[in-house]
Amino acid sequence: MKIPKFAHPFLKLAHNVYSIRARLGRRAGLGVRIMLIKDGQVMLVKHTYQVHWYMPGGGVKHRETPMKAAIREAYEEVGAQVNGEPELLGIYSNFREGKNDHTLLFVTSDFTMGKATDTWEIAERGFFPIHDLPADVSPGTNRRIQEYLNGERAVASMW
Repeated sequence: MKIPKFAHPFLKLAHNVYSIRARLGRRAGLGVRIMLIKDGQVMLVKHTYQVHWYMPGGGVKHRETPMKAAIREAYEEVGAQVNGEPELLGIYSNFREGKNDHTLLFVTSDFTMGKATDTWEIAERGFFPIHDLPADVSPGTNRRIQEYLNGERAVASMW
């Protein structure tokens, strides 16, 4: 089901309300991102409620491991069926704007593409040359990809 464009402002509002609620509650957020790389290209997504390109990812559900969450998000957001276990690249924290978020970043090139199941949250998805990213890629996504290209692993840093 494709969400009509008129619904996008409501999705953005829901995202903002959730962010404010999380900041006020001072709960720690645990999320994942997964870098899907094939033939010198990286898969990126653009959400219906944000303006930048990001790696697929999202929150870790109750009683779900971060690795399983990354594999699930890859399947839901872009239709990637991850084979085996992706590599953990790093753990990142974000305390900007009152946040208390922690994100685990995984990477894999062992996946097959199918049909995405998330048709309301993701406005666009696509592979981009890893050395020629879109101008509107998020700053954090750009930093993570550059770290990967520089051979950095087991990073524990700010997002």
